[in-house]
Amino acid sequence: MSIYVGNLSYDVTESDLTSVFAEYGGVKRVQLPTDRETGRMRGFGFVEMNADAEEDAAISALDGAEWMGRSLKVNKARPREERGGSFGGGGGGNRRNNYSRSY
Repeated sequence: MSIYVGNLSYDVTESDLTSVFAEYGGVKRVQLPTDRETGRMRGFGFVEMNADAEEDAAISALDGAEWMGRSLKVNKARPREERGGSFGGGGGGNRRNNYSRSY
């Protein structure tokens, strides 16, 4: 399982986040997603720790904590939803046909 960390400063680095979470146990991995177009950090990240008890301790201590001028949002990450293999949206909804029927 991993931890979601939201409301991060755009200046945070993986090593910054690792050092904060290392106070609560071993950190396996830190991910800071970036925007594809701008390359800028998106303001949230994910942290994986060695044990569930360590994750729970970090969540309890850091959720709502002030860090780098922001109040952190820290909780268990939800599983990523499948996006499916198709492009484009769903049905046409309120679209009307451009032809008329006569009976």
